[in-house]
Amino acid sequence: MSLENRYDFVLLFDVKDGNPNGDPDAGNLPRVDAETGLGLVTDVSLKRKVRNYVGLVKEEQPPYEIYVKEKAILNLEHVRAYREVGDEELLEQDKKGHWASKGKASNEKAKRWLCENFFDIRTFGAVLSTGVNCGQVRGPVQLTFARSIDPIFAQEHSITRMAVTKEEDLEKERTMGRKHTVPYGLYRAHGFISAPLAGQTGFSEDDLELLWEALANMFEHDRSAARGEMATRGLYVFKHASKLGSAHAHDLFERITINRKEGVTVPRGFGDYEVSVDETNLPAGVALIRKC
Repeated sequence: MSLENRYDFVLLFDVKDGNPNGDPDAGNLPRVDAETGLGLVTDVSLKRKVRNYVGLVKEEQPPYEIYVKEKAILNLEHVRAYREVGDEELLEQDKKGHWASKGKASNEKAKRWLCENFFDIRTFGAVLSTGVNCGQVRGPVQLTFARSIDPIFAQEHSITRMAVTKEEDLEKERTMGRKHTVPYGLYRAHGFISAPLAGQTGFSEDDLELLWEALANMFEHDRSAARGEMATRGLYVFKHASKLGSAHAHDLFERITINRKEGVTVPRGFGDYEVSVDETNLPAGVALIRKC
């Protein structure tokens, strides 16, 4: 069943003694806004966690396969799509065995097949024009960077390894390393779901419920020593009565405010914050739903 409503949502999550999203260009330090000191988590990182959760619970079976995943060869998925829709004659291989599509036109049938079978394509969109051309998909679900409520303090810890790799290293000193953590940070991200774009990709009501489930539970299955303790702390959904919406997203987002509790100078847990939700006089045609 296709979407008949626009949605805007606020996602709150936190980290304790972990690195929520390291920056490879900065020695894997937690990402930070250099001017304000506020922590950042990219939209790409959040989408990765959604993909991992959906792939886990749906076992990557159609129509819930995952397109962007570790060691995926994307062009071969395009080849697969051409074959599934009966257009294999439009493919060609070079001397190295690399596949390409004949001509410059995108294959709309192959694009539809990819949308139908891959959850993340019909949700977030994808560029499908590399090598074997299946065009481009503009996804109905978009996320912003997450930004921490207060400035974060990135700590650096020295760690050691007692074991050695080779026998000749037995007499050497222990291997030293570095680990970066945030003592505590509460992050806020915004999301948008377009009903007209959902109609183009086939993103359905069932897909929407799976997305809410993933956003609420994605950190439960993403544990690692580097990430410390991460958890979704709030998922506030503004549902519009129409496909195009009944109010501006930024006006709705301003109804949710997060502040430190009185007397708290250095937050070290979610209980140090107070989340205020203004549900009075919501615009006509807008309902607020708390998913988490």
